[in-house]
Amino acid sequence: MTEARIMIGGEAGQGVQSIGFVLSKIFARGGYYVYSDQDYESRVRGGHNFFRVRVKDSEVGAIDESLDILLALNQESIDLHRKEVVPEGAIIFDQEKVSDVQGEGFFGVPLGHLAEQSAGNKITANTVALGACLGLLGYEPEPAEVLLSEAFSSEAKDANIRALHAGYRYMKENGTREFPIQLRQRSRPEGLLLNGNEALALGAVAAGCKFMSAYPMTPASSILEYMASKAKEMDLVVLQPEDEIAAVHMAIGAGYAGVRAMTATSGSGFCLMVEGFGLAGLTETPVVIVDGQRPGPAVGLPTRTEQGDLQFVLNAHHGDFPRAILAPSTVEEAFYLTVKAFNLAEKYQTPVIILTDHLLATSYQTVSNFDFRKVSIQRGDLYQAGEGSNAEEYLRHRVTDSGISPRAFPGLSEALVVTDSDEHGEGGHPIEDGGIRTSQMDKRLRKYRGLRADIAAPVVYGDGKPEVTLISWGSTFGAVREAVDMLNAGEMRVNMLHLSELWPFPGKEVVEALSNGQTSYVVEGNASGQMARLLRAETGITVTGKILKYDGRPFTPGYIVEKVNKGEVSTW
Repeated sequence: MTEARIMIGGEAGQGVQSIGFVLSKIFARGGYYVYSDQDYESRVRGGHNFFRVRVKDSEVGAIDESLDILLALNQESIDLHRKEVVPEGAIIFDQEKVSDVQGEGFFGVPLGHLAEQSAGNKITANTVALGACLGLLGYEPEPAEVLLSEAFSSEAKDANIRALHAGYRYMKENGTREFPIQLRQRSRPEGLLLNGNEALALGAVAAGCKFMSAYPMTPASSILEYMASKAKEMDLVVLQPEDEIAAVHMAIGAGYAGVRAMTATSGSGFCLMVEGFGLAGLTETPVVIVDGQRPGPAVGLPTRTEQGDLQFVLNAHHGDFPRAILAPSTVEEAFYLTVKAFNLAEKYQTPVIILTDHLLATSYQTVSNFDFRKVSIQRGDLYQAGEGSNAEEYLRHRVTDSGISPRAFPGLSEALVVTDSDEHGEGGHPIEDGGIRTSQMDKRLRKYRGLRADIAAPVVYGDGKPEVTLISWGSTFGAVREAVDMLNAGEMRVNMLHLSELWPFPGKEVVEALSNGQTSYVVEGNASGQMARLLRAETGITVTGKILKYDGRPFTPGYIVEKVNKGEVSTW
């Protein structure tokens, strides 16, 4: 097996993300599987940032704690991360800024001097560092040249290519030993390198979304940016209104008019959207809402990750109304589950939440090309002229056995479409009658019968007769799956039960998977064990313990294995 674990560390403004992304793309195009994540502070310049790239010749879905190469653009990166470098690993550092390090694994490179000498500008120092890293790995620089040519105009392109080769040559000429990991281009099926937000936005476009309104909020902002960048090409309407309240109501208005519409925000932004969320529920208006989770409460840690909004989105708004909640587990699933979200929203005429998080939103992963044969547009039960004795008798909220009333689009047929944010009768006009209120409430909640049938069963992976089951949801999938493999390589028998489609809760399938009396641990990124609480409420099952993480950083396979082996689990 070939694998390289690389970290680029430095301050905001030093090009940490640029080096990390280019490295990821080079190796992805070179036939490797890649998983990359980024850790950055909530500031424009300064503060410690790092970008991790994990490269393998087999599938990879999580970051590892250990490092083979640390590319340190400042002293702080060495101070914070040198203990993570394996004994046979290497630290490439800027010898103009760091002078008190020495040893076999340390490689000093005069980044600024080489940048000025080769490109005439110290601003290309990060590209020199990129070349030095490739030189250490023995990876030819030509693929990086192609990427730089794509990224820059002619003058900047030429300067960066010279800087790249300067770093590459310096490492080749001054390296004290051949690094044990040497990477060469290889062939594998063509694929894509995307982060979760990009895949989600592509899924929305593939699903026929034509309207998006959103107010920027980390980590959901790049969905808005991506959709806006494709607006002209894909005939989309993308708006940034004054706040989240306006954003959700605009999306609801578009959905009411018959357009596939979405909005995207984070937890605190969804707080402002909750009243509109209820409006969509009562008026039976399809809309897709993305909640990109980050640590709270309040502003919390704006640029970190957490799974703290599960109970919030389950119970958001006063009163009862149906909803579906989907939580993609991988970049690939972010695409396909977004398509499903739009289909569920229109089929059941109800809001659907896509619950993602900062880790999935901003991490890059190699995925196979999307199969558009799997993409279908399901618009649900639409009103056809002549269904009533005449168009004036069209009832937007007609009581039906399924709870779904045929939907007409205002102004696009002879039907008069009426609805109201007060409780209403079948014709959509406000009412005070208790019997009609009960009838309409029952009608809406009957949609859960169909929704439950459309929610996919959890994924079960690992040993067929487990002693231990790890229960997970959302973006923890890759780390938990690798932890299961690591534990099974020892003497323990372990499997995982992973949920990506959370609500309506697939209780029957979960009970069947946990019927062997095995020890069970929920693995989730919050402080209170929100999935464990949901599991107990829906099935009566109390898990043995909880492996929780709420420091704003993602799970790694090693962290999970250590907790399981040592029995360090929360039981409160």
